[in-house]
Formats: sequence, structure tokens, C-alpha cells
Amino acid sequence: MSTEATVQLMPGERSSDVSLRVNIGRVLCVVIPIILWFAPLNITTPAKHALAITSFMIIAWVTEAIEFAVAGLIGCYLYWALGVVPFDVAFRGFATDTPWFLFGAILFGTMATKTGLARRIAFLVMQRVGSTYSRILLGLIIAAVLLTFIVPSGVACVVIMASIALGFIEAFGVGPGSNIGRGMLLIVTYSAGLFDKMVIAGASSITARGLIERVGGVQVLWSRWFLAYVPCTLITVFIAWRLMLWFFPPEKPVLSGGDRYVRDEIQKMGSWTPLQLRAALLALVAMVLWLTDFIHGISPSIIGLGIGFCAVLPGLGVLTVEDLKRVNLLPVFFVASALGMGEVLNQTKALSLLTNFVFAWMEPLLSNVFVTTIVLYWTGFVYHFFLASEISMLATSMPLLMNFAKAHNFNPLLLGMIWSFAAGGKIFVYQSAVMMVGYSYGYFEARDLLRIGFCLTVIESIILMLLVAFYWPVIGIR
Repeated sequence: MSTEATVQLMPGERSSDVSLRVNIGRVLCVVIPIILWFAPLNITTPAKHALAITSFMIIAWVTEAIEFAVAGLIGCYLYWALGVVPFDVAFRGFATDTPWFLFGAILFGTMATKTGLARRIAFLVMQRVGSTYSRILLGLIIAAVLLTFIVPSGVACVVIMASIALGFIEAFGVGPGSNIGRGMLLIVTYSAGLFDKMVIAGASSITARGLIERVGGVQVLWSRWFLAYVPCTLITVFIAWRLMLWFFPPEKPVLSGGDRYVRDEIQKMGSWTPLQLRAALLALVAMVLWLTDFIHGISPSIIGLGIGFCAVLPGLGVLTVEDLKRVNLLPVFFVASALGMGEVLNQTKALSLLTNFVFAWMEPLLSNVFVTTIVLYWTGFVYHFFLASEISMLATSMPLLMNFAKAHNFNPLLLGMIWSFAAGGKIFVYQSAVMMVGYSYGYFEARDLLRIGFCLTVIESIILMLLVAFYWPVIGIR
């Protein structure tokens, strides 16, 4: 799983431009915090010093001057070492359940990819959809949705689904630049970065849930989040499918021998292995427990981490100690440090200052549910332009939004779910590592993503507005 921390090229950017951006970011990471530290601001000293160190973290995340997790850890260390807050406050994010929920999710995804369970599920879906271009596109979208539950990493989902899409493209006898190639690679790429906002599975939604609970002070049930977005998921699957067919009509509408290709791939995988069966059983147990958390009250974090640990138990699990050693813990450190940043800003009262500065203009506009949804969604969408990571976008803004919600008697859960969903709308390649990975295959261009991304973003905002107004109150979110 990635924190999207690799240096990414924006559309039209050369590597020299990226180096310049990173170097400028590294200079600003030093200059801006020093200026704020000694500036004669009319605020308390702890708040001023907290803002100075926080500016280092945010600038590093925005410009990608330093790896996200490293920048976050340095920031937490500076809060403590420079006496801004005690150690237990600076690193309090590590003592919350959110980063460890993410750790469990990473183990969960490793289990699904190592055993081949994710690929088998994807091909089983494709086996049932048919051999026309239209049906294959629909199957790719449905498979991407299903993989969201067992592979909590957009990048991993893209890699898995791209390998399947490339096989179909080759079977069609077309290549890069073809409508078939553009349609298939673009839809698996966009799906991997969109549907993980509709379920608490990926790093961004797990981060959002943790901040809503921690700063907003409200309980976030996995089942309620899932239920809230089920209509949106179903509608989006259909609309995304129709948009792809409209924008990229196929050169060949039918894949000759398409059923045989899928059968051959499934035959190569052989029968279900004991490891796949155990992985499927663990995944099923997790899903059942998450969907019924409103009954038993067990935290989604406890379930996720528990299933992750079961995956490495000798005899029961499917992962070895060597698999565990290869797990990338940087996403866990990044999320924990982002939560720690929010805790420090709250303890030093700097959070209230930032909230008034960033969101004060918004209050008069939040007059009714329709306007509230549109304002929040599009503000979050624009805010995401300035941060090439969904997680850093949520980590830097969600604490402010939660503080704003509590100060003005808005429901933190409602505002938080709208804001986190806004992170799914993307029109530029640089906005997500998921987009970068899909783009790197060379089958679609930046303008293709711009067209599809803008259309889906507009449509998603309308769907969300209707859900928030008419459906969410029925399930207790108002």
C-alpha cells in the first residue's frame, strides 16, 4: 500500500520541473517555519510554535519535498523536542486505533494478493459478463468494486486489474491509443481511486474515519458508512460504464473467443488452493463482522487488525514472517503522525485559529442541505488540487472541518463524510499515485482523464446531494 509519496509529475511537467518543485519545497520547509516561529503574532506562544512546525509538515506534504511518513515523524518529534507539547501529546496519533486499523488492512491486502484470491475473484466476475467490449468494461468495473473490500490499496487494485485488462486488450488485437485500450485502462484506474471512498477500506477512508471520531467526537460505524454509499456505488457503476462506452466506442465490438480466453486464464490458476480458501474465509468473517458492527458494537479497527493478525498465525493464516517483514509500514507512520498533528493543534488552541481562517467564509453558505453538500464537495474538490495525495488532503483539512462543525453545531459525521468523498474526484494525473500508476501503462492520455474525471465529478456531486438530502436521514445521518 502506498501513501502516494513518490515524486509525481504533473501534466506537462518534466523531471527538471519536478526537481525544481521539490527543491523549492525543501527551502520553504525551512524558511516558512522559522519565520512563523519568531513572528510577532498576537497569539499564544504554544499556538505559534505549533503552527510553525505544522507549516513544515504541510509544505513537505504539498510539495513532496520529503517522503510523507518521514515528514510526519519529524514534525511529531519537533513538537516534543522543542517543548511545544509533551511526548504523549506529540505522538498520541500512534496510540489511536486508526493507524493500526490501516496496518491490519495492509495485511489483509497482502493476504489477498499473495494467495491469488484477488485475481481469481476478478476473473470469476469476468467469466460471467460476456465477451463483448461493453460487457467486459462492465465486468472490469464490478471487479474493481469487489476488490476494494479485500485489497485496501488503490495502487494494488490498479496493478491487479490492469494485468487483466491488458490481457483483454491483447486478445482484441489493439494497442495503446485505441479506444478499447484507453477505455479499459482508464476505467480500472479511475475505479480504483473512486470506490475506496465509498467503503472504509483504503488508507484515505480509514484516515477520514479516524479523524472524524478523534476530532469530531462521533462514532463512525463501518456498516453505516457502507450503507450510506451503496446507492452511490450502484449508480456510479452504471454511469461510469455508459460514459466509457460513449467516449471510447470500440474498434471491435466483440472479442472473438473471449470466453475461451477467460476460461484459459482460470484454468491456468488451477483449482482453489488451501491458502486461497483460508484467505476467502478470513475475508468473509471480516465482512460479516463489519456489516453487523451496529449489532455487536465491536470497533472496525479491532476487526480489521484482528483479521490481519489471523492472517499471520501459523496453521491458520496465509502469511509468513517473511511476508510480514516486507510490509511497508510508512503508510501507518504517516497516518499516525497526521493524527498527532491534529492532536497538537487542538491542545495548543491553534486549531481554532486555523479553522476560523480557512472555513469562516463557509458558514453563511451552509443554509440548507443542498447548498451545504455542494459547497463542501466542490471546496474539497478544489482543495485537492493543491495536495497530490488524498491522505494529506484529509489529514490537513479534516481536523479543521471537524472543529468548524462542532463550533457551529453541524453534524461532524455528515460534514466529514461529504468532505472525504470529495477526495475521490480527480481530473489531473498528479492528484493521486493511483492515477500515476494507471497512466504509466501508456494507454490513455491526460486529456482522457480530464474528460472522464470532470464528467464523473459533476455527476457524483449531484448523486451525493440527493443522497444527503433524502437517503442519509433515513439511515440516521442528518
